[in-house]
Amino acid sequence: MARSSVGQELLNVPLPEMVMKLGLGIAEAQRALDENSVETAKELADTTIPLVLSTVQTFHEDGSVSFDNMPPVDVSLLQIGLLPTFYQFAEATIEVTMDIKTTSSTDTSVKVGAKAKAGFGMWSASVTVDVAHNRKFGKEVHGTSRLMTRMVPVPPPPRIAPELVVNDLRPTPEPTPTPE
Repeated sequence: MARSSVGQELLNVPLPEMVMKLGLGIAEAQRALDENSVETAKELADTTIPLVLSTVQTFHEDGSVSFDNMPPVDVSLLQIGLLPTFYQFAEATIEVTMDIKTTSSTDTSVKVGAKAKAGFGMWSASVTVDVAHNRKFGKEVHGTSRLMTRMVPVPPPPRIAPELVVNDLRPTPEPTPTPE
């Protein structure tokens, strides 16, 4: 079996597929975030509280002060300024790292043995040499990928907050005539 090269290992990373899945994942997450913000806006619009829109402070000739409140009116939380938070993905990063480690080692061992025989008029010797040579190769490949996104809050759409119009139903005082 042929070993693949470092370049081939890097080419085998499915980067286009990772980019596509990241983009589709962000689109799906953005849709869910937007739907959540719209649901929050609906809840804020449907929830009302009584609110006193004005208080009139009157100074009397005797030095006393009185306060008159208009009757409270029901206004939505959206009308008083509570707005849903909207988010958008500001950044997405794909990071692929690969560690490739190649090792090689050589083991050599030599065994030497000798035998000698001596007899009358004869002498013999034999030497045995046993050489073992072993070469080992090792390759380790470790790869990691990391997908990161960054979300930031953005202002709500400008038309989401309704304009608050206050109709003051109190009678307006007659203007004081100016002496001529």
